[in-house]
Amino acid sequence: MGCASGRNPSGLGAQRIKNLSLFKAILNALTPNRNQKDITSLIEEFKYPKYGPGMMWERARDKVEAAGIPVVMNTEVVGIRHDDGQATALVLRRDGQQFEVACDNVISSMPFSALLRGMNPAPPADVIAAADGLGYRDFMTVALVVPESEGFPDNWIYIHDPGVEVGRVQNFGSWSPYLVKDGKTCLGLEYFVTEGDKLWTSADDDLIELGKRELETLGLSKAQYCEQGFVVRMPKAYPMYDGTYKANVETMRKWVADNAPNVWPVGRNGMHRYNNQDHSMYTAMLTVENILGEADHDIWSVNVEAEYHEEKVGDSSE
Repeated sequence: MGCASGRNPSGLGAQRIKNLSLFKAILNALTPNRNQKDITSLIEEFKYPKYGPGMMWERARDKVEAAGIPVVMNTEVVGIRHDDGQATALVLRRDGQQFEVACDNVISSMPFSALLRGMNPAPPADVIAAADGLGYRDFMTVALVVPESEGFPDNWIYIHDPGVEVGRVQNFGSWSPYLVKDGKTCLGLEYFVTEGDKLWTSADDDLIELGKRELETLGLSKAQYCEQGFVVRMPKAYPMYDGTYKANVETMRKWVADNAPNVWPVGRNGMHRYNNQDHSMYTAMLTVENILGEADHDIWSVNVEAEYHEEKVGDSSE
């Protein structure tokens, strides 16, 4: 998804289409394997939660709480206090009130840049400059409710038409019929934007009208069939890969390792790594094993080194 990140260096391509050669791509196009399971980029079947991925996190919350561990929602992490080479407390804010909670370890999936800027005492100027040097691409969905007949059989379609702003269209009814009402579907028009730009700051009503027009321009549906519209904005959805991001991340990683090694960045934003959701979750799982002393994983190798490659080897049974 080069359009989402704003840049497409070799590192990004290597992560996203690992082990997919030109020969394999041509062979798959000429003789498609409807049960492709070996190469992630070519998989055509996968499991999907009945009511969407949020079900996983609701279940995780329930299991954690059942174990007697509180899960605190709607609470902002304002900062992280550290002293003598260890993070010692989280500074939190809820309902306008600020308070502190002591900590033994911190697993952070917030944007890596925000994590560094939240450290107290603050890192030196060169580390803050590295944090400020990380870029992001933001994301916006214009969701339009239309009759089921106005949908399409695919889960999503990438758009490469310079005559429209939309970059991808999801058909949520194709993901799961339980996500939509009977006889309806929801088409999600996805826009890859920058926080504060013209699209980001447009009124929701104007964006819904834009979505209707662009569906019609693309020949996917008529504007008149749209029954309802909603807009969802997601800042910092995509870490941007540019010419300096690797050096910036390395500067930040080294400072955390030297000054607060009990702070563990994980996930896409936490590591400024354009991983898929499964890789992002995996970094957190491996981090827990590290904290428990059960292993010494290098989580920065997830989706990079050979042991984490996405192609199955030596398994011809599927």
